[in-house]
Amino acid sequence: MKKVATRFAPSPTGPLHIGGIRTALFNWLYAKNKQGDFYLRIEDTDRERSKIEYKDQIIKSLKWIGINYKGEEYIQSKKIEDHIKVANELLKNGQAYNCYCSSEEIEDQKKRARQKKIPYIYDRKWRDKGEEDAPKDIKPVIRFKSKIDGKSILKDLVQGDIEIDNNTIEDFVILRNDGTPTYNLSASVDDHLMKMTHIIRGDDHKINTFKQIQIYQAMKWEVPSFAHIPLIHTIEGKKLSKRDKASTLDDYSKIGIMPDALRNYLLRLGWSFKDKEIFTLEESIKHFNLEGIGKSPSKLDMSRILSMNEHYIKNIDENDLFNQLTDYCKLYKNEIKSEKKEKIKNSLTFLKNKAKTLEDIFNNGQYIITDDVNFNQSDVKLIDDKAKKVISDFNNKFRNVEKLSKETLEPIVNELIKSNDTNFKGVGQPLRIALTGSKFGPGIYDIIISLGKDEVIKRLTNKKLN
Repeated sequence: MKKVATRFAPSPTGPLHIGGIRTALFNWLYAKNKQGDFYLRIEDTDRERSKIEYKDQIIKSLKWIGINYKGEEYIQSKKIEDHIKVANELLKNGQAYNCYCSSEEIEDQKKRARQKKIPYIYDRKWRDKGEEDAPKDIKPVIRFKSKIDGKSILKDLVQGDIEIDNNTIEDFVILRNDGTPTYNLSASVDDHLMKMTHIIRGDDHKINTFKQIQIYQAMKWEVPSFAHIPLIHTIEGKKLSKRDKASTLDDYSKIGIMPDALRNYLLRLGWSFKDKEIFTLEESIKHFNLEGIGKSPSKLDMSRILSMNEHYIKNIDENDLFNQLTDYCKLYKNEIKSEKKEKIKNSLTFLKNKAKTLEDIFNNGQYIITDDVNFNQSDVKLIDDKAKKVISDFNNKFRNVEKLSKETLEPIVNELIKSNDTNFKGVGQPLRIALTGSKFGPGIYDIIISLGKDEVIKRLTNKKLN
């Protein structure tokens, strides 16, 4: 039995789309599940729009989410000569022909099709003409001789059998008049050269698949298996595009979605295994199959992504969480100072409470990370004379505490509640504002313990509060 080989073949003409990442994930998992190989092919033949920074972003995105590919990237533009060679072979074998229609003629055909409200199909004018009829002033394109009669059936591993009338597939261009190959030729030749056994891609490629299979058959190559995955839609049910907010990996990593959480979410987006929701990497590889992919489009649900991320924040090892938080801050915020790192690490247990993203943890820990308290002006107005007395009384008693713990702090707070004729909020809120700048935040005991004695005293005597 042939070793399974899959590939992901993005064009570096823009940032990698979330749908592309899911396609890459499914290809990678399928290859891993079958002990096969997964490859990355960069389809960079659109010279004007292809950019090196997009190629780098594709590679970085795959690495970030944990998808590794075999060997170096396969660069399509380096294989152009192979594509041209196949086009000429098809021409020589009578499977393709020179088409001398001018761009004006083609545009006129398209215009007439639009007027009749029918899909445009090239009229095959040059299919059976001889070269003696060729005009001297027009450089031809090479068109593939598509089947005209009968039907073709694609045995799709996700969608089932898909049948098409052959006459609906036009004689498509395989080589432009400037000598450059088109997508369907290049993709077919590359997949053959790379010995691909399975092509797993979006179902917007179905018509391309029928064209590519004909190239395979004309060249007498072994045809790979095909699987077409339904596309990802927005929550409103529209096709997700690169223009949509939250369509690239950067959109997620910027707000602190973790790679494992996003990978788990994308795995479950259109695929299921029993009623299992959370998959470790090992479980993903072990259970992934094409049978579990649904036939309907999936909706990208941000609230579900946040919920999945929250689950990972709560359940992963805190050392791992701390490392991801520091990496996140280095990339998108400010690097956490080395003297603050231990305090943050020791406080993660409560800083991660109700946090859905790494950004939430960063915001919850702002009072530790920054040296100066950034006061919320509306909250500072709550520091009236009674609140100032609570802060002062607490500070006086707190100076005598030797070991910081809830057990040593609770008696002081209870005493202040009694002596100031107030409640827990009446003590906790002024202290929280004084120490963090806001009435919202972690529990007051957690704040005090995380800051340490010297820092608490320094903040409680802040002149801005007087």
